Amino acid sequence: MEEYVLQTHGLSKRFGQKIVVNNLNLNIRKGDIYGFIGPNGAGKTTAMKVILGLLFPTTGDVSLFGELQNIRNLRRVGSLIEAPGLYGNCTAFENMKRFSILTGGSDLQIHEILELVGLREATYKRVKTFSLGMKQRLGIAIALLGEPEMLVLDEPVNGLDPMGMKDVRDIILRLNRERNITFFISSHLLGELEKISTVYGIIRYGILTEEITAKQLEEKCGRSIILRCSDPNKAAQIITEQMQIPQVLINESENRLNIVTDLSRSGEINTKLVTSGIEVSELGFISTSYEEYFLQKMGPVNV
Repeated sequence: MEEYVLQTHGLSKRFGQKIVVNNLNLNIRKGDIYGFIGPNGAGKTTAMKVILGLLFPTTGDVSLFGELQNIRNLRRVGSLIEAPGLYGNCTAFENMKRFSILTGGSDLQIHEILELVGLREATYKRVKTFSLGMKQRLGIAIALLGEPEMLVLDEPVNGLDPMGMKDVRDIILRLNRERNITFFISSHLLGELEKISTVYGIIRYGILTEEITAKQLEEKCGRSIILRCSDPNKAAQIITEQMQIPQVLINESENRLNIVTDLSRSGEINTKLVTSGIEVSELGFISTSYEEYFLQKMGPVNV
């Protein structure tokens, strides 16, 4: 039986008349690195704040470690939402010490965590002298106090240079591998998430459009049949229902279908559509990139 660390059920958050999170159903298993991807303004941060108890949901609920969200199970979760709140005139150790009072962490634990995130040499340096990447690593270090089983990280590499991104990415992979920490990471940067994620949740306008594993995504983004026709919606229905091919992506603006199936079926598909009264104007083969796939799922928005 699969062990879920986090699940949401019909989770929604409204501010006045605006629905920011709309009927969200997330499923994150123990050991996942869950990439929560969507454009800016899609509702990622708001969803995370509700999950962490920082905002009350309008409707729906959150389950952590198999039971409804409560003070006990929230203590098993570490988080870094938006930018870390740090004391610039204090050292890294002093910042950690302030937060460790809340979790009961020892000085030994602080030193171990600073070593883990690569800040041992900066332990007694003032944080105001830190680069943005060092501040992000310190934020993750603070989130690790209390030995959490899951970390919720909101845009952890936003604004970082390539080296800073790699540092944060390496920390996440190491914690997942060595400590079996589950990660729930939001980002609008697909290129970074695809380097580490084992599962993706795609969100658009507050709606979860799909949950897909990295393996499933790899299969969908292999070689596929590209077909341009007079009625893509009807064609997709025929291919899905009558030919039992479930993976059909529709690009209505170009009257085009991407059909993920054995390439040898292209003639069969063409014949079926033509005999059904659909004019086929183009048929070929392509490899769909991850970026193309996510853009189709998120719609015509900039990521």
